[in-house]
Amino acid sequence: MTLPNSTATESAPLRAGVVGVGSMGENHVRVYSELQDVDLVGVTDLDESQARRVADAYGTTARSFDELLSVCDVVSIAAPTSAHHEIVSECIDAGVHVLVEKPIADTVANARNMANRARDAGIVLQVGHIERFNPAVKTLESVIDDLDVIAIEAERLGPPIDRAGVDGVVFDLMIHDVDVVRSLLDADPVNVAAMGAENGGYAAAKMEYPDGVIASLTASRVTQKKVRRLTVTARECLVEVDYLEQSVLIHRNSLPEYVTEDGRNRYRHESVIERPRVENGEPLRRELESFVRAVRTGATPEVTAEDGLRALETIETIDRLVSSADGIEVQAR
Repeated sequence: MTLPNSTATESAPLRAGVVGVGSMGENHVRVYSELQDVDLVGVTDLDESQARRVADAYGTTARSFDELLSVCDVVSIAAPTSAHHEIVSECIDAGVHVLVEKPIADTVANARNMANRARDAGIVLQVGHIERFNPAVKTLESVIDDLDVIAIEAERLGPPIDRAGVDGVVFDLMIHDVDVVRSLLDADPVNVAAMGAENGGYAAAKMEYPDGVIASLTASRVTQKKVRRLTVTARECLVEVDYLEQSVLIHRNSLPEYVTEDGRNRYRHESVIERPRVENGEPLRRELESFVRAVRTGATPEVTAEDGLRALETIETIDRLVSSADGIEVQAR
């Protein structure tokens, strides 16, 4: 196919750039530099010295934003959330396909505007909900369709971070699990309750879904251990997912019993544990490969602007409750 901003064809390398090259943006630069059939043509950042450093490290060019758009077919945007709407809008106007880091925008109204503009312009707009590309989540997706799910619990915990310009714990951390749960259940919550502590450094939310499934999410920047864990309780089994270890355990056939050993009765509770195969792979690389593939083929991206919008709607509700005095339950929609 012919790409909107170039004379490139489906067989020619896609010209890629990155807007915002802080810690996350630099990872996008690294992966683009490693992908086949992708030509990393430049980076841009308000901090020009940082842009030059990253460009030199990966053999590309530091450019102005306008210059970058003029030479790119695709860009990743890893700028602050407050700038997403303006930057994405300019990319769309320039005919450049976009992968924008989560959250898609700072407000639902801006996210909806971005989604509509990209659709009308025929531009691929993918949202960087990276956990969708975690191999453990992919394995869970293949398991959960056969389960009668009762509840999902997710913990995304860690110590304080020394990094400026980062979104609050709900928008930065909990949004990952809001999106994963939504994709697993293919539904939005009908009720949400949430509370916070430590001046917003700790947040807990409970959501009810149309089929009665309950999801309990916790996010923290005040926990002295990094935890990334999701648990699915189903009638048939218990499934544990460790995002960091990229592992999945399935607990079945729990068998409580009393056994006699050396003339003494002892209580024992055992279960069968299955360890399904989880493919190795870096989630970011899988994400960018998926984005490039969607651009080349004209396919719907795996994480659409609509997905990003729905996750943001739920997160806005949770954040409002966390910031309120009581965190009372509300109707999400």
